[in-house]
Amino acid sequence: MTRPIAFHTGKWIPLSELSVPIDDLGFVMGTTIVEQLRTFGGKVFRLEQHLARLRDSLAIVGLEIPYTDADLSQVVQEIVAHNHPLLAPGDDLGVAMFITPGSMDHPGKSPMVCIHSRPIAFGGFASKFVAGQALVVPPTRQTPVECWPRQLKVRSRVHYYLADLEAQKIEAKSRAVLLDLDGHVMEATTANLVVHFAGEGLVAPPRDLVLPGISIAALEDYARQLGIAYNQRPMTPADVARADEILLTSTSPCVLPCHRWNGKQVGSGKPGPVFERLISAWGESVGLDIRAQAAQFARRD
Repeated sequence: MTRPIAFHTGKWIPLSELSVPIDDLGFVMGTTIVEQLRTFGGKVFRLEQHLARLRDSLAIVGLEIPYTDADLSQVVQEIVAHNHPLLAPGDDLGVAMFITPGSMDHPGKSPMVCIHSRPIAFGGFASKFVAGQALVVPPTRQTPVECWPRQLKVRSRVHYYLADLEAQKIEAKSRAVLLDLDGHVMEATTANLVVHFAGEGLVAPPRDLVLPGISIAALEDYARQLGIAYNQRPMTPADVARADEILLTSTSPCVLPCHRWNGKQVGSGKPGPVFERLISAWGESVGLDIRAQAAQFARRD
């Protein structure tokens, strides 16, 4: 088959035929466990860590699936082996794994397990490696841990959508950063946040209060390899405003520099030296120039 394929609950199908029934709880209630992965040079990045987080999420919602981690890993690798060669040389894939409890009439009895891929949407972030990302703290807050544990990776994220709408009304093309109910900085919409203070090093919100991101864990590894101090502690928006660099970490872009915080310039207003060291170390570890790849495939024919 010369078209991309997908896996849908035990069946291999053309990606174009992948769908979610309207009575599925993933659609009706947004009960969808999800993992977003990416490839570098056609190789999946940190698959074992993604599978471990997936298992944690499944345990939280009490959902069992008839597939082992080895089964899921094999499916991911088969999808990449088939779909990656369909891309232009040098391009890469984003891979999504999502699991729902299945039909609302029989929740949990026949869970839906889907894995699919698409070319990474480099156009959404390639320019930000140079220009930076503006961040705004909007009125919308992060959901309390009493609603669901922070380690639960799900698609029930309407508050992210609302927060970004509010942020963009304050500053065009900005992205929202959510606070908890105590006023501490948690994370950006679909990205972890880490800041750099001269004399202190990199600082992230406490690990147990934010989504355990695979990318921020990778960034911590690279920071330690480079001899850059890395710590976690609570931070207010005023604390973050004093940082000389603010970074976002997420699956596709890996790490992005942020040039504005609540309408004020961050550092020099340009990507800083810590960002440069981290993105270079990341690229060296995966064997490609992350920024050059994004620029090359920001537009596809």
